[in-house]
Amino acid sequence: MTATAGTDATTGETEVALRRRLEAALAPEGAGRPLLLLVEGAAGTGKSHLVHRLTAAPPPTVRRMTPEEPPPGSGPVLTVVEDVHRARPGVVARLLRLLAEPRTHLACVLSYRPEELAVPGLVLGPATEFPATLTVVRHILGPLDVTAVRRMAEDALGADHCTADLVDGLYRASGGVAQTLADLLDDLVARPPVSGQPYSVADRTGTPPRLEALVLRRTAALPEEHRAVVFAAAVLDEPAPSRDLAAVAGLRGQPFHHALVAACRAGVLEARGDGRYGFTSPLAAAAARRAATGPALEVLHRRAARLLAARQPVDWERVAGHRLACGDARGWLRAVERAAQSFEEDGEQQRAVPLLESALATDLVPRQARSRLATLLARCAVVGLRSDQTLRVLRHIVADPGLPAGVRGEIRLDLGLLQCNQVGAVAGGLAELTRAVGELEGRPVPLARALSALAMPYGPGFSLAENAAWIKRAVAVADESGDPVVQTAVAANRVSVLLNGGDPAAWELIDRLPRESDLAGCRQQTARGLCNAADAAVWLGHYEKSRELLAEGVALAARSGAAYAERTGRGCALVLDWATGRWAGLAERARAFVEEAGTMPYLVSDARMVLGLLALSRGEWADAVTHLRGPEAADLDTGPVPISATVSGALIRLALAHDDIAGAAEEAAAAWKRLRAKGNWPWAAELAPWAVEAALRAGETVTAGSMTDEFAAGLEGRDAPSAEAALEWTRAVLAEHTDGTAEAALLYESSAAAYRELPRPYHEALTTVGAARCALTLGEKGDSAVTALTDRAAVFDVLGATWDAARVRAELRRYQPAGERRQPGRPRYGDMLSPREAEVAELAAAGMSNREIATTLHLSPRTVEQHVARALQKTGVHSRQQLAQALEAASG
Repeated sequence: MTATAGTDATTGETEVALRRRLEAALAPEGAGRPLLLLVEGAAGTGKSHLVHRLTAAPPPTVRRMTPEEPPPGSGPVLTVVEDVHRARPGVVARLLRLLAEPRTHLACVLSYRPEELAVPGLVLGPATEFPATLTVVRHILGPLDVTAVRRMAEDALGADHCTADLVDGLYRASGGVAQTLADLLDDLVARPPVSGQPYSVADRTGTPPRLEALVLRRTAALPEEHRAVVFAAAVLDEPAPSRDLAAVAGLRGQPFHHALVAACRAGVLEARGDGRYGFTSPLAAAAARRAATGPALEVLHRRAARLLAARQPVDWERVAGHRLACGDARGWLRAVERAAQSFEEDGEQQRAVPLLESALATDLVPRQARSRLATLLARCAVVGLRSDQTLRVLRHIVADPGLPAGVRGEIRLDLGLLQCNQVGAVAGGLAELTRAVGELEGRPVPLARALSALAMPYGPGFSLAENAAWIKRAVAVADESGDPVVQTAVAANRVSVLLNGGDPAAWELIDRLPRESDLAGCRQQTARGLCNAADAAVWLGHYEKSRELLAEGVALAARSGAAYAERTGRGCALVLDWATGRWAGLAERARAFVEEAGTMPYLVSDARMVLGLLALSRGEWADAVTHLRGPEAADLDTGPVPISATVSGALIRLALAHDDIAGAAEEAAAAWKRLRAKGNWPWAAELAPWAVEAALRAGETVTAGSMTDEFAAGLEGRDAPSAEAALEWTRAVLAEHTDGTAEAALLYESSAAAYRELPRPYHEALTTVGAARCALTLGEKGDSAVTALTDRAAVFDVLGATWDAARVRAELRRYQPAGERRQPGRPRYGDMLSPREAEVAELAAAGMSNREIATTLHLSPRTVEQHVARALQKTGVHSRQQLAQALEAASG
């Protein structure tokens, strides 16, 4: 917007545009039209910061003067007065004279709070008047939007710490007021969370002192009879229509009208433009509530409870808060229970959990009501996310000897489910579930749920055959119950039992799950069943089906409030992307998931496994061990069996890479024992090839043969394409190490073809390399084998599997065709890295030690040491960490 002499403008211009206006007015060579820039904004919106940035460094030709100073005879003049609403009468008078006949090359910048002007809208009081020769521009600063809040938060805390939840919390708590946001961020910086925990506004109590002082000062300035409307707005704690404010304040007619006008005029409340009035932020409302006296505050809360209870639909959670605040314990308890039941009916159990937790943590709930609320809490918690407070409450209640057995069994059932799922304490959870079965006889609905939970196949507590027996019994009890929700829950678990075992009958059962049920509970159980089916399909090797089930299950979980099932699906998506070679950005996605759901071991076990497998393929040994077997990783003996088997396969491979044959064989034996106890051999797909190789390299040929035969027998009649491909691979490994190289080559090729069909590009490349290696050993298919190795090295490069690419290139050098061998004499690369130096440098930058690089590339540690030294010298860096940056810059 361009303003000419005599122009008024209200702008939302950028800071750069405002600076240009000032420069144009003050430029000696320009027309010099006088400019008045009005910077308007409520308290804390950043007026002073903006004015300072605009006027901090005027050109040398500009004289900066105050209104009290006499103006110079000529030349550009800049006058800045902040907080004009507080200016002394003499200053206002001089500003009026200055602007009445403005000189050329004058720029006057005034900032003010509109809510504190003596006369609304008149910056310099009743005499405010601007001559036609003066360009007047008003720039209004309002609340920050979410993008600006994120920008400020990232500047203060770093982008890595600014989660969407944190930014949303800061935006809501501050109301977008820049000063309040800055104070909140200062508090977060001064009191960072415990290591590993995200920043959160929720655990910050109290209003920033600056904001509290402003609210209390403005409230105190009101006549006492007008303050009731302020306290009513604070108690309602949300923008409210005038009729609601009047009802809670206990004012009617003109007294209420005058009080509301006075509160808005003083800047305590603000009109939202839709007939509602409220505070700038929840923190401002909290400050006003604390200023209200006890008895008066109780009256306000009682009126608010009555007002809200008369609405339809009733917001029982808010009603409960008001009834508790006014001392109505019985009314509070009824409202809490109604609120939690409403959340459960609407599929919003996650909202019910903290409400019930806080109620049960008080001594206001009688024994009979405690068991009722605890049962409701347990039922809601099992479909939500982890809460240690819920665990403590439920453990305390089931220990009550006066609790009826059936009630105790129902609560114990959900306690066991929480331990198995959200907490990851599988042994303890199964023990609680088993005890619950004995306490629930004669109560078919909870009994069917307990039996169905014991049937879930992922944990190591029962064999797959025992899981099948539990689910058979659960189906019979669920049919007897006639309850559609529990029947859906049992059907979902039956799908898991059958599908994880590779039983084709499961696919028809998946189609029968009720997606469109009118009951939220049925939809939640279906969402859980679909997400679990997607997970089972990943382990079997049905990747397209898994992706379809995952999309449907996660969407249904989000719509129906099944938070835990939704997170389960998102963890499964990480494993699916790893299996199918969608590795771009996968590590970042997995790390974000760990940070988000890190308190739930079962949930994050997928992500940690994926991070470990990716690190292994890159040769980042330390990171691989941390993710696969570190203190935060799932325990191999108690964690999900398919993940334990996969992790063990990776650990065996890692030990073999380090020539730790004894360690590899020991891990293989332990993992095989766990899998044999479970009896579900499709889950051996990621373990068997490496376990058999470890046994063979340890000289245990008979054991390796028995493992292979046991794996094959366990797959008979099973629909498990990934395991079938792995079985061919396992047989190839056995043949290669028992003088059956020709047979091994064919088996590797068969396995590679199967992986290609799935598709699994990483595994296809690994087995193709095995086939090429065997062919070269036999002296057959030399050219095609070398081409295969070259192509698979490129596949590894695309995936980012640095270590695998280096191993294949080392294999290539051993069998380099004569026509490709270089001429005698050492080639000269000057300051450029030679191919071998670049290869060594890449592995060194990935964190591998000299000995590990030597093992990978079939070099001596001394040779590797020399290559690393030359790479550091040629790139001009001094450490392996810097070497990584130098290589990345060179490739970019």
